[in-house]
Amino acid sequence: DADVYGFSIPALMGLAPEGIAAKPTRLDDMIVPPVGHDVKVISIGMFVENANAAVAWRGPMLQRTITQFLTDVYFGDLDFLLLDLPPGTGDVAITVGQLLPHAEVLVVTTGQAAASEVAVRAGVLARQTGQSILGVVENMGALTLADGSRLELFGSGGADAVAAELSKDAPQPVHVLAHVPLSQALLEAGDAGTPIVLSNPSDAAAQALTALAQHIATSGPSRVGKSLL
Repeated sequence: DADVYGFSIPALMGLAPEGIAAKPTRLDDMIVPPVGHDVKVISIGMFVENANAAVAWRGPMLQRTITQFLTDVYFGDLDFLLLDLPPGTGDVAITVGQLLPHAEVLVVTTGQAAASEVAVRAGVLARQTGQSILGVVENMGALTLADGSRLELFGSGGADAVAAELSKDAPQPVHVLAHVPLSQALLEAGDAGTPIVLSNPSDAAAQALTALAQHIATSGPSRVGKSLL
């Protein structure tokens, strides 16, 4: 969870019952992360007093925290290392780009034009640090109502616009990998700390996320043994 200011992963992964996140375990000089739903998780939310604590740090402290999460946390043999970054092009994104220049970036946007513009800048920064763009995801997509109609509360087309812009002058085109619709079940699952792909796998949002995960895991060249440094 690299979103230091807006940490939410412990709660989403069921690791923050009653607002108090599970604590990591110290083993010599290493940090052993808590496990939620078979995923090892580390977050600044595990080091603050409660979920409402405000983290008011400037650049050097942010850089030190991200560096420690990547170097001092014992994850063991990795299948995938997933980082939830804050939006935009701030200190955290720059630090991650410097520390993991070979990482692949999944750019997430909503359908709104203003959001897609921010997402494009995040993708451009990733490339400037040597990272590659894995693809684009449009979140908070059309909500299907009881009568079967669709409500585009946050607009549409944002992901297509981001992919088109990031494809310009790129060696390979950037594709939209998923459209995740708004879903009441997704909201409830997140608040309960149970991934919707487990609690309600037939939900449209769960199906979109499952297909996205399968695409990441199986598409492109093998990532076995790939170094992120």
